[in-house]
Amino acid sequence: MAVHSYVPEDPLEERDLPEIVLVGRSNVGKSSLIRAITRGAADVRVGKRPGVTRKPVFHELDGELVLVDMPGFGFMSGVPRRYQERVKDLIVRYLEEKDNILFAIHVVDAKALPEIAERWERRGEIPIDREMFQFLNEVGLDPIVAANKIDKIKPIEFEEHMDAVAEALGLFPPWRQWLDTLFPISAKTGEGLVEFLEALQERVRKAGYPEFARFFRTK
Repeated sequence: MAVHSYVPEDPLEERDLPEIVLVGRSNVGKSSLIRAITRGAADVRVGKRPGVTRKPVFHELDGELVLVDMPGFGFMSGVPRRYQERVKDLIVRYLEEKDNILFAIHVVDAKALPEIAERWERRGEIPIDREMFQFLNEVGLDPIVAANKIDKIKPIEFEEHMDAVAEALGLFPPWRQWLDTLFPISAKTGEGLVEFLEALQERVRKAGYPEFARFFRTK
């Protein structure tokens, strides 16, 4: 598989290639997940250059399918709130206006999400991850959730913690009733990656592109 990674001059420009969009808060591991999905072929360093991490990064697979790494939404350390709002507006416009998106991958930090959601709820606000997950459903992007960083969760606490992850997204526990939507993974260790890749194969087939299943081989 050949991967061409780049930052488009105008991300909202209409393009012919189908896209799978990855969204998530800052530092949840979207780039690490893309590296894992592409078996290291994607140049995720593109998104590390100054001024680039706040723009979408395109990873074009064999000139046929694009993985779009959207900028992280929510709090950005050292970035003015006005600029953060501009980034959020770009993400919303992209997801609403682009008609070549097959589906969305919503990446969350499985370890941190329950505590973060609880802080938002104590302030009387809807947790931003829940808001994004609901938005993705509302615009018909059939999101699949990659609950990343499970290597940081103690095994004895795993089931209860994943129930809390589901609740944080607005899904009723137990989390295992959402096995077609919520996937605990570790992009770092590879745990859960096989099941996640198999789900991506099923999603592209469902979207009418069975030939794209080869991009998500498990071996």
